[in-house]
Amino acid sequence: MFVGDIIMSLLIFDGVDYRNGEKSILKNITLEIHKGDFISVVGPSGGGKTTLLKLCCNLTNPTKGGIYFNNKSIHEYAATEYRQRVAYCFQTPYLFGDTVLDNLNFPYTIRGKKIDMNRIHALFSDFQIDINMLHQSTTNLSGGEKQRIALIRSILFVPEVLLLDEVTSALDKDNTLIVEKVIDDLNLQGTTIMWITHNELQSKKYANKILRLENGEIHNFQLNTKEALL
Repeated sequence: MFVGDIIMSLLIFDGVDYRNGEKSILKNITLEIHKGDFISVVGPSGGGKTTLLKLCCNLTNPTKGGIYFNNKSIHEYAATEYRQRVAYCFQTPYLFGDTVLDNLNFPYTIRGKKIDMNRIHALFSDFQIDINMLHQSTTNLSGGEKQRIALIRSILFVPEVLLLDEVTSALDKDNTLIVEKVIDDLNLQGTTIMWITHNELQSKKYANKILRLENGEIHNFQLNTKEALL
């Protein structure tokens, strides 16, 4: 989070509203996300959490206000470049192609790079996934397996910001702990994390800040107790 003694603002929301037709989803969101933050986004269902993440990665446009990444409007970036730097992993994973390997080849293809099997093997080891899964059909995977493959696909090239929407919701306890450790390690290595979770213990376990959204408004945004006690 710190460069020298300067806190670097990575993402800034400036008076952002989002409406869907006549329905107001987000209202006057003013927010600074600092480089290296690990932010848990919490609050009741329908409060605007997923919409906030979609706005962060430019999957939808605000009705009002501006969003800035590294002090530039996110609309000044080419969409492909921006989404390589700010990656989003959906709650319901979307896999394509025929096999797991097809999905993991995709990030290399769009960058014009040769697939790095060493990187893939290392991540499969981190996630404790049998490497033979590479050749499985995506239609034969469980929901939890699809979620982990989608997450691996998102971090083959480590993004500056990783947005995660309930990515452990389909996992058992053991695999949840494995995924949490990978995400925490990414944050310790410098990736800014924003994740949505409805698990109160999980929301406080790793985050340095907790953002609570209710009825489309920021109810509070504060240091997590763990950091406040340091």
